[in-house]
Amino acid sequence: MARASLKDQLIESGVETLHRGGYHHVGVRAIVADAKVPQGSFTNHFASKEAFGLEVVSRYFESILEVVDRTLLDESRPPLDRLRAYFGTISGLLAERDWRHGCLIGNMSLEATEQSEAIRERLDAIFAEWTAPFAVAIRAGQASGDIRADLDPDETAEFLLAAWQGAMLRMKVERAPRALEAFTRLVFTTVLVAPAES
Repeated sequence: MARASLKDQLIESGVETLHRGGYHHVGVRAIVADAKVPQGSFTNHFASKEAFGLEVVSRYFESILEVVDRTLLDESRPPLDRLRAYFGTISGLLAERDWRHGCLIGNMSLEATEQSEAIRERLDAIFAEWTAPFAVAIRAGQASGDIRADLDPDETAEFLLAAWQGAMLRMKVERAPRALEAFTRLVFTTVLVAPAES
């Protein structure tokens, strides 16, 4: 197997470093130390910390898209099960981190968007791409009669992702899954439920 390039090593390590320490609080020295590469490697591969942040966010989103492919876009599952599987999978990943770090994309949205227009634009594009598979699952659920037909799929998809991000923020404060559990319970017992026929 080919050895990872120093750039790739920095990005891979940077996902964890920024996730754990935050974009603003982590300097280049800490980034290269965590990646175990020479300090000059950073400036050889990235024009700025902003450029590095853009690469890290994109790499992190790749891992989210892998979850999306296995859950929201898995047509072998009923649509509601796809949605449950997505939130359940992410909850499992958050539990592995003891409910501490939340979502790197959400964290970067809070930290970097006021200072970096490039990061803001990238995050905006990520959220648009991320929302689409939720809408696909919602439309499939409406077609099968499992999700209420009066919801706009795109608007509901945006709501679900935004509310989930908010629940993860609360989770970080509490360092407990209560907000995630409340989100899941309300979404699947109230928000999406097709009304019973009278």
